[in-house]
Amino acid sequence: MSDVPQDQRTMAMLAHLLGIVTGFVAPLVIWLINKDKPEAAFVNDQAKEALNFQITLAIVYVVGIVLSVILIGIFINLAAWVACLILCIMGGMKANEGVEYRYPFALRLIK
Repeated sequence: MSDVPQDQRTMAMLAHLLGIVTGFVAPLVIWLINKDKPEAAFVNDQAKEALNFQITLAIVYVVGIVLSVILIGIFINLAAWVACLILCIMGGMKANEGVEYRYPFALRLIK
């Protein structure tokens, strides 16, 4: 088991899982609440990771919408949605275990 307190693991898990429903909004709120708290370093790190992934997905969705004119965008958005679902669940599970999760592809815009 990890030495990360359960409340931090739960908040980090929520940062990942709520991204499925709310996009970048929930990870942004969780990060903004915890970014200046040194005792919540794990939540801060995982909320930033989830936020960066959701921003990356938003960019992919916009590209998919633009490319839907030539029909390939539909498949891009479907693939992005499936990736969001699978990777956010994996991130939530790892965060709940107290393990720092890194998405396989995400623009690291928030440092």
